Amino acid sequence: MRNVHQLLLHFGVHAVKAMAETPSDRRAVEIAATVLAEEDATLGITHAGFAMTSLPHKRVDEPMWKRVSPHTSLVVFSGYTKDGQQIGVPYGSVARMILLYLQTEAVKTGNAVVELGGSMSAWMARMGMNNGGKNYQLLREQVRRLSSCRLTFYFDSNGIEQFENGAFISGGASMTGSHAGEGGSWQEYVRLDEGFLKSLRDHPVPVREEAIRAIGSRSMSIDIYIWLAYRLHVLSKPTPVSWMALHGQFGGGFKAPRQMKPKFLEALSVALAAYPEARIEVDPAGLILHPSRPAIPKLTH
Repeated sequence: MRNVHQLLLHFGVHAVKAMAETPSDRRAVEIAATVLAEEDATLGITHAGFAMTSLPHKRVDEPMWKRVSPHTSLVVFSGYTKDGQQIGVPYGSVARMILLYLQTEAVKTGNAVVELGGSMSAWMARMGMNNGGKNYQLLREQVRRLSSCRLTFYFDSNGIEQFENGAFISGGASMTGSHAGEGGSWQEYVRLDEGFLKSLRDHPVPVREEAIRAIGSRSMSIDIYIWLAYRLHVLSKPTPVSWMALHGQFGGGFKAPRQMKPKFLEALSVALAAYPEARIEVDPAGLILHPSRPAIPKLTH
């Protein structure tokens, strides 16, 4: 829905939900209402590379994942068990939530060592994901994938910057128990790789935790929100982005831009609902990005 935030301010959530014509529109209204209701903003931090590239949205069988945008490339290699079994590339909204937690904690505390037990559980609960049952299994699986993978960004700007150590977490997160895949647990702390942490400090993107929480499990919408948070507030003029470029960045799993476009537009509506300050136009050639206020204008934490 166009101008959903203005409609909410004038008519209220119940009236605007009644105007919604599709389930996607209704979700956007609910997300926009949730974000507008939050008077305070809580800072989250992610690496600029994740604003220009992304992890897969769904499980992939291949041991390597690669995404390429005009100036940034991401290459992720699966880790392996001691028996040579492929662990897998991290994917989906849960992997993105864990990444956001680890990066935010490392930057806020100034410490490469981040708690992976009670503090992360409390944070995930605050973000709308409880730590029991199926969610626990998802959390454990994505921690295992993230801690064992090799993740490398390539930045094409006056040369190429590459992490010398492509590990995201230094040394991994050990699994304990008689069966690590069933009933095991992760260690209480992990250490982020120093090369990654240095680059994160050099290239941080501030995001609003409340917006990510409202977006929830929609991984493409999370990616689009982070991308908009990175790009819009530094623009000085309207900037076009082609469907081909959008496909290169967000279209993992789609063979062509025309196949991606319907899903992208639905995900975009969710991201925009979570970012009231964003000014975007959709046209036949792609998107037009307009200079906008930051996604997190006021900080309380």
